[in-house]
Amino acid sequence: MTTAIIVIAVALVAAAAVYFFLVRGGAGGGRGLRSRFGPEYDRVVARHNGDTKAAEHELDERVRRHGDLEKRPLTEAARAEYTARWARTQEQFVESPQQAVAEADALLADLARDRGFPAGESFDERADALSVHHARHVDGYRRVHSARDDGSGTEEMREAFVEARGLFDALLADGPSPRDHGNRQLTKGRGTS
Repeated sequence: MTTAIIVIAVALVAAAAVYFFLVRGGAGGGRGLRSRFGPEYDRVVARHNGDTKAAEHELDERVRRHGDLEKRPLTEAARAEYTARWARTQEQFVESPQQAVAEADALLADLARDRGFPAGESFDERADALSVHHARHVDGYRRVHSARDDGSGTEEMREAFVEARGLFDALLADGPSPRDHGNRQLTKGRGTS
């Protein structure tokens, strides 16, 4: 009888620990959020003027709202069309960087929508949802969206476009982006080939 009570107590403590770990994003709350969100964590803390408690509350809310989002798979035909569309956009960058950046922004919004991320909501809501699942790549999307309208120079647009490719690859494959993701045309002359 005593052994059964001990086993049940240990099981309850273990279940509570697992629940806390999953709900808080990892051990220690902030450390777990920092690990989960990476550079996005720092961006949100900076936006809250260094108030980590407020930033962590915002990130916890994102996880609560978007953590259970069920991603829809792409058909092979859709995957091929998105790949061709990105290639056309990348080629367009040489002649019209501003237009290519605007197309990359629209393409990422379409791809995110097709994968099940929020559609009709604001850009910020879509980026927040993406940050929960693709935190390491969402900054490229933010940069492309910003460069679309802010009069960035060609070099800034090129950097944003190259960085946005990471999110494109992650959404397309729903996994980590390949190391060399085919932006040779945009990275030539920068010490890479």
